[in-house]
Amino acid sequence: MKSVLLVGLGRFGRHVAMKLGELNHQVMAIDKCEDRVNAVLPYVTNAQIGDSTNEEFLESLGVGNYDVCIVAIGGDFQSSLETTSLLKELGAKLVVSRAERDVQAKFLRRNGADEVVYPEKQVASWTAIRYTADHIMDYIELDDDYAIFEVTIPENWIGKTIGQVDIRKKYRINIMALKSNGKLNLTVHSDTLLQNGETMLVLGNHKDIQKCFRI
Repeated sequence: MKSVLLVGLGRFGRHVAMKLGELNHQVMAIDKCEDRVNAVLPYVTNAQIGDSTNEEFLESLGVGNYDVCIVAIGGDFQSSLETTSLLKELGAKLVVSRAERDVQAKFLRRNGADEVVYPEKQVASWTAIRYTADHIMDYIELDDDYAIFEVTIPENWIGKTIGQVDIRKKYRINIMALKSNGKLNLTVHSDTLLQNGETMLVLGNHKDIQKCFRI
């Protein structure tokens, strides 16, 4: 369990608050809008109405005591930038800030952000890949080159073992798990049989995965 300071409770911030609550983290949520603060009260440990660009207000929250500070402000980049800078100046251990464009990410990093997230860009990329390939059920990008894909098992692989398919040797792709009826089987080995109705979680280079599964 970690302690999190969440700044900005718009749609993105609200969803972050809900997930953090689901994961049982201790969350202090803040926003200038009373309605937004009230909306997240069921999901967070505590919440306050306040201006995150006000140094005295932020200082009163004991910024340095949180494991991570998430700046989820959207639509007001100036406030996001000022908040990010103030958090770092006040001793925040880890500042994660939201960006909508590459140029914003550059300014955020220069002004104290340790990490930058792109909600719209990341979801757009996921949507484009997920819904334009017949084989892909889910997709997690690890970096510019590598990703984890959940893919359907090709028909000509059904009834064969992982060793017989041998995509690690042929394509440099690792089969991490098999999934059936929503349940993961992580104990896969060379003689594990590939069965109809299953999907696979595979890790590899984008180009290798595209070539292997003809995406």
